[in-house]
Amino acid sequence: MSFKDIFKNSFLQGFSRFDMSPTTIIVAMTISCLFAIYIFFAYRLLTKKTFYSKTFNISLAAVTVITTSIIITIQSSVVISLGMVGALSIVRFRTAVKEPMDLAFLFWAISTGIICGAGLAEIACVLAFVLTIAIFALDKIPVGKAPLILMVSGQGYDLEDAVILEVKKYCKYFTVKSRSLSNNRTDLVIEVRTKDAGPLVKQTAAISAVTSCSL
Repeated sequence: MSFKDIFKNSFLQGFSRFDMSPTTIIVAMTISCLFAIYIFFAYRLLTKKTFYSKTFNISLAAVTVITTSIIITIQSSVVISLGMVGALSIVRFRTAVKEPMDLAFLFWAISTGIICGAGLAEIACVLAFVLTIAIFALDKIPVGKAPLILMVSGQGYDLEDAVILEVKKYCKYFTVKSRSLSNNRTDLVIEVRTKDAGPLVKQTAAISAVTSCSL
């Protein structure tokens, strides 16, 4: 027997098998299924109703269990793991993720499957707890109100002063983005932040020199 054959046999015998008992496999898959169900309900409760997709939610649960089975298989044999890497490398996903939160849940499902397959259920439990609290808490933080654009057109070069007086009554913050003067006509574009959009438009449109006003 040549040295090459000895080395080959030694490698395959030493690394080809890592026996896992049926009980260990069943426990790992059961824990993975429980986390898959948890992710399913977490996605159902935490995602925006407009973007909710039941089929995507079901796929999250399936991905968790499938990933766990892949990790268990990879641990059982180095040879199988190399073949599986080659097989999975040809898989291509064409579906675009429209909602950023869907991407976070997808990585959560994959990570949970890997962790459960590696037999580290405690980490998966902590991950689920931390992520649920973080997503829920961050979702409750109010989003800053976007600025509005007030566009005013009218007669006279002094129109800007009259419009600014009205704007100051309803806005703590405003910026004149552009002003256009021609043939005794004034066009203004003003960026404003206000909670009283309706009264602001009404009072600005009520100025005698104003011919058009929109917010």
